[in-house]
Amino acid sequence: MSVSLSPAIFALSLCLGVIASVAGGMVGGVIVGGKVLGKELAALLGGFYGPLAGVAGVFAGLLVLSMIG
Repeated sequence: MSVSLSPAIFALSLCLGVIASVAGGMVGGVIVGGKVLGKELAALLGGFYGPLAGVAGVFAGLLVLSMIG
C-alpha cells in the first residue's frame, strides 16, 4: 500500500514533531537538572535545547518517508 505524503500532512507531522520534541526536552530537562537548577529553569532550558536534535530528526525522517512513499 503506497500513500503519497501530501504537503498538508508533511506540515502537520512537522508541527507535531516540534511540539513533541519541546515537551520531551522539558521533561528531560526536569529529570536531569531539576534538583540542581530548579524545575522551572531546567524545563525552560530543556524546552529550548530539546528541539535542536528533535526537529532535525523529524525533518530527516519525513524526507525519507516522502522519498520511499
